[in-house]
Amino acid sequence: MKRPARSSSRREGSTPPSRFHRRGLLQGLAASAAWPTGVFAAADHEVLNFVAFGDWGRKGQRSQGVVAEAMGAAAAEIASRFVISAGDNFYPAGVQSVTDPHWRRSFEEVYTAPALQTPWYAALGNHDYRGVAQAQIDYTRLSSRWRMPSRYYKVAGQALGVSLLDIFVIDTSPLVDRGNYDEMLQQLAHGHLEAYDGARQIAWLENELRRSTAPWKIVVGHHPVYSGDHGDSAALVAQVAPLLETHGVQVYINGHDHNLQHIRRGRVDYVCAGAGSDAVGSVTPVKGTRYCLSRPGFAMFGLDRETLRLEFRDLTGRTLYQTRRRRVD
Repeated sequence: MKRPARSSSRREGSTPPSRFHRRGLLQGLAASAAWPTGVFAAADHEVLNFVAFGDWGRKGQRSQGVVAEAMGAAAAEIASRFVISAGDNFYPAGVQSVTDPHWRRSFEEVYTAPALQTPWYAALGNHDYRGVAQAQIDYTRLSSRWRMPSRYYKVAGQALGVSLLDIFVIDTSPLVDRGNYDEMLQQLAHGHLEAYDGARQIAWLENELRRSTAPWKIVVGHHPVYSGDHGDSAALVAQVAPLLETHGVQVYINGHDHNLQHIRRGRVDYVCAGAGSDAVGSVTPVKGTRYCLSRPGFAMFGLDRETLRLEFRDLTGRTLYQTRRRRVD
């Protein structure tokens, strides 16, 4: 989706950004003070750590390479088991094939840190649909780390080597962009208009969430459910959010908004980490916002059987925000 120019003025009645960010940083400092040393301790096999981000593939430009270096260092620090990519993996129009030079210039030659040579569980974004989406699925057979077995899929705890977590990667473009004529025109312009079957995906998600017995459940999708940037996704609020609440999903990870946000609605934490290569415009707090900042960066997660920890870091590796939640809050 083409991002319109954004005004720097805040919404009427919202918290002034400077005051809000100070409050968010203070919350983060308070949370970090409560954490034990080695909050992402890697020695315990019952602790699972990983990094997450989205909106990154720009051939190393627009801060992508700098974020990659910081994320690589952070992944080593916490012994990250894998990477979650929340879509818009290749700008401006996806990839054309498994041999597209974009793979080398935006992925293989950028994320070279040893700690990032782990599985990458990736979602599709709207920019990926402007290319050949199937090529990103097919690349799974050729790569030692790229994981996208289908357009939506489950990563069971057994594949992660733990029983703590099930991950459900969904394909939000068929849900959000159905009837979005601007996005459909973009796909047509690139020769890749796709047929959508959103109902089948929702039925799959509901069935898989119902069957899951993992203590932690995380859903990953490109588009935000709730947002202080693009705005809420009505289709996801109607179709996905109720499933998250009903089936005990604790975290939804997204991109699309090129910033960092933590929003708590009901029992679900909505974490936006779409700042993998740049941060565009402004982001304002909405109902449930715990933290938001328009700055390139990424998210780090650590969880054990009872506690999940979230940390945002920026392109310099500086900690911006930390928080944690109990499995049953």
